[in-house]
Amino acid sequence: MAAHEVESGRRIDDARRLAESGELEAAAEIFAELVADDGEADRAQAAVGLALVLEQRGDVAGARAAARAALATGHPEFAAQAACHLARGFEREDLGDQARAAWQAVIGIGTPAYLPAAHMALARIAARRGDDAEAEAALRAALATRDPLVGSRAAQALAERLLGDGEPGEAADVILGALEVPGAADAGRLRVLLGMAHLDMACGEFAASVEGAVEGGGDADGTALAIELLARTLPLRGRDEDADAVWEYGLSHPDEAVAAQVRLRLARDEGPHAAVPRAGEGPGAGDEG
Repeated sequence: MAAHEVESGRRIDDARRLAESGELEAAAEIFAELVADDGEADRAQAAVGLALVLEQRGDVAGARAAARAALATGHPEFAAQAACHLARGFEREDLGDQARAAWQAVIGIGTPAYLPAAHMALARIAARRGDDAEAEAALRAALATRDPLVGSRAAQALAERLLGDGEPGEAADVILGALEVPGAADAGRLRVLLGMAHLDMACGEFAASVEGAVEGGGDADGTALAIELLARTLPLRGRDEDADAVWEYGLSHPDEAVAAQVRLRLARDEGPHAAVPRAGEGPGAGDEG
C-alpha cells in the first residue's frame, strides 16, 4: 500500500474519531480536505463521512452536496451509501420524486447488499402514489433478491395485495417461494398468509362445485356438502355476510333434496334436540318485531 494511501486512511480514522467524540467541525475539516482532492483514493469514503457530519451539524444542503460528490464517484460501496443517505433524507421530507430517483440510483450502482432496501423503498413510494403496478413490480424485485428479512417482508406485502385482488393461487406461490429462502424471517406470519390463501382457494373450489351442480345437476348430498363447507369456511376469512347468504341459498334451494340436506347440516350446530330450520330461518334471516 502506497504511503499516501496509508496517510489517507489514517486521516479518515482521525476524522471518524473526532466525529464520534462530538468534535464535528474538526471532523468536517478533515473530510472536506480529502473530498477536495480529486486524486484522493479515499475521496468517496471521505465524502460520505462529510455528508454524515454535516447532517449532524444541521447543514442539510451541504450534506446533500457531499453525498452527491460520493455518488458521482461510482464507488460500489460508498456511492451506494451516499445514494441511500440522499434517498432517506428525501423520504423524511416527503420529497417522493427525489427519493425515488435516489433509490433508483442505488439500483443502478448494483451493489447487492443495498438492493433489497432500495426495491422495498420504491415499493413504498409507489404505494403512496397509488401506482399499484409499480409497487407490485418493486415488491417482486425485492423478493427476487432472496434476502431473508426484506424478501420475507416483500412476500408478505405482495401476498396481501394478491389476496385482496382475488388471486390466492398466485399469493400462495409467492409465499412458498419466500419460505424456500434459507433463514427466511417471519416464517410464522408467512405460513399464516399461506393458510389464508389456501382458505380462499378452498372457497373458490366449493363455490365452483355448487355452481357446477346448478348447471349440470349433481347428487344432493354432494351439493349440500359443498354449500356447507363454503358457508363454514367463509367466516374464517371474515366474510360472515357471504356465509349467511350461502346458507340462505342452500335452505331455499330449488331441489328439495338439497335443501333438506342443508337443513340437516345446519341443524347440527344446535344439538340433537334442535328444531330443523325451514327456508328463511337460517343465519342471516331477518327477525320481525
